[in-house]
Amino acid sequence: MLVTDQIYGTVRVEGVLEELINSSLVQRLKGIYQGGASVLVNDSWNVTRYDHSIGVMLLIRRLGGSLEEQIAGLLHDVSHTAFSHVIDFVIDNKEEDYHEEIYEHIIQHSEIPEIVEKHGFKASDLLRNVDQWPLLEQPAPDLCADRVDYTLRDMYQYGHIEKEEINTFLSNLQCFNGKMYVANAESAEWFVEVYYKEVIDFFMHPLNIFGYDRLARALKAALDKGVITLNDLQKTDREVLGQLQSCHNDEVHKWLGQLHQSVSVIENAQDYDLHRKGKVRLIDPLFMSQGSLIRISGQSDKVKRMGQEAYEKAKKGSYVKIVNV
Repeated sequence: MLVTDQIYGTVRVEGVLEELINSSLVQRLKGIYQGGASVLVNDSWNVTRYDHSIGVMLLIRRLGGSLEEQIAGLLHDVSHTAFSHVIDFVIDNKEEDYHEEIYEHIIQHSEIPEIVEKHGFKASDLLRNVDQWPLLEQPAPDLCADRVDYTLRDMYQYGHIEKEEINTFLSNLQCFNGKMYVANAESAEWFVEVYYKEVIDFFMHPLNIFGYDRLARALKAALDKGVITLNDLQKTDREVLGQLQSCHNDEVHKWLGQLHQSVSVIENAQDYDLHRKGKVRLIDPLFMSQGSLIRISGQSDKVKRMGQEAYEKAKKGSYVKIVNV
């Protein structure tokens, strides 16, 4: 089969990857939005977990990753609940990793083990430890396929960067001993700037913060009142939203009714209705300098400044003033 991606182009995918892409678990991700509640308050914020999962797989392939790591990249988000990270706010999960906690359970109770074992892989080996996939995941502030793809994908889809800029960056993205690095300081600086646009201008956008808060309140009320169960969150966003909309619980409808395209909010630290702190997200890529890999912050005052500003913003959080709901 041919897979066409807006970032990496058209690529032929066969065998185990083709079967996994066509599995119900991966296909479900077409109905899970990357931004959680975001699309409910801004319908242009519409990147899906499917788009991202395909992208991560293709980026790993582009960088020479093994077939096993491409499989891991394709599957890394299949356990995301409806509305993605909103569940972490519902259950007050500060690490925002509920989908990782349930990952093995979701995989083992699906068709995935049968598919991979038919092609000669052991499901237990593929699931054992994310540390075995250095291109897929790395702790911050390093680059990894997951972090790179969602940043490029969101910022391109939402109009903050151009395709030519992405192509230039990708041509300078390389790996050594399983570690991603950037071939020159200019491209490293560019990615840092784009990443902080993602973190500050999108993740911490007051409208995004508002959407997450209201949907988390609606979901918490629905779970508390038995309108839905945690198992229901393995459905798609649209299916769970339908359950919430058709229920007869006033509290659920109170919060759900505030999620629409005409919501107007601003950031105002002096006069605010909602304050939310999120996970601190920092980036400091390795780049090649005179034959050695060093952090870009060691060469760039601009990167140091951006990192400090992002850290201070994350610690302060977002202060949201509701103008109109």
